[in-house]
Amino acid sequence: MSWLEKVRNKIPFIVKRETPDNLWHRCSSCQTMIFNKDYEENLSVCPKCGFHGRIGSRARFDSLFDEGDYSVLPPPVVQEDPLKFRDTKRYADRLKAARLKSGENDALLNAKGLFGGRQTVIGVQDFSFMGGSMGLAVGSAFVAGVKAAIECRSPYIIFTAAGGARMQEGILSLMQMPRTTAAIAALREAGLPYIVVLTDPTTGGVTASYAMLGDIQIAEPGALIGFAGQRVIESTIREKLPEGFQRAEYLLAHGMIDMVVPRFEMRDRLISLMDYLLPVSEPA
Repeated sequence: MSWLEKVRNKIPFIVKRETPDNLWHRCSSCQTMIFNKDYEENLSVCPKCGFHGRIGSRARFDSLFDEGDYSVLPPPVVQEDPLKFRDTKRYADRLKAARLKSGENDALLNAKGLFGGRQTVIGVQDFSFMGGSMGLAVGSAFVAGVKAAIECRSPYIIFTAAGGARMQEGILSLMQMPRTTAAIAALREAGLPYIVVLTDPTTGGVTASYAMLGDIQIAEPGALIGFAGQRVIESTIREKLPEGFQRAEYLLAHGMIDMVVPRFEMRDRLISLMDYLLPVSEPA
C-alpha cells in the first residue's frame, strides 16, 4: 500500500471519485483518446486520423434527413426463431439480448422524411445488432423499404453493414438474397433509382446480393467490403493478398464501386445524385 493510500484511509472525509467508463472513446486506428461527446458530435469520425467508426441507425438518420425530422417505418412482423436454433445459447435469447442492447427490433431500420426537400426512404443496417446479419426480419424490412419508396416515388437509399447471412436461420436467411433482388427489380421497373452506401463492414451474403446491385455504389473511407474473409481467400489461393485488399479505396481503384465519400460529405453528395436522377422535384 502506497503512502497516499494510507493517508486516504486515515482521513474519512476524502471520498474516492469514480470516473465513468463511457466518457472517452479510443480510436481503433490511431489509438487517440477522444471525449465521447466530441466523438459523437463528429459523427463517429476520428478528428485526428479521419477513421470512420461504426454508427447506429438513429444517429445516421439524424445526420441525413432535413432538420433531423423523419419517421421510422414500423418493422415487418416475421416468424422468430423458425428453426428453434440453439448453439451455446438459444437463438431466441440472443435476439432478446440484442434488442435489449440496441433498443431496436432487428438489424435493418427504414425511415421516411424530407431529404434535400424530397420525400425519401432510407434504410440503415446496424452492425451492433448481431453483426447486422441478414435473416427474415432484415429481408422483410428491405422489401418494405422498397415498397415505401415506390409508394412515395423516391429512390431507395440503403446503408449496408453486415457480417453476412444469419446462421441461426439457415436456408431461410439465404432465401433473402433472391427476395431482395426481386424487390430491387420492382424498384427499377417503377423507374426509381437504387443507391447503395457500403459501410464498414459489408461482407458475406449481403455483399453477394443487394449490397452490390445499386445503380450507384458509394462507400465510406476505409470500409471493409467483400464476400469471403481475407484469410479464407489466402488459404484457398495460397497467395498473399495486396495491401488494402477489400477496402473501399482498393475497390474504387479496381472499378468495383463508383465513389468513396467521407461521412461529412455524404448528405450533400446523395442530394446531388438525387437531383441528377430525379431532376423534377415532386410535392412532399
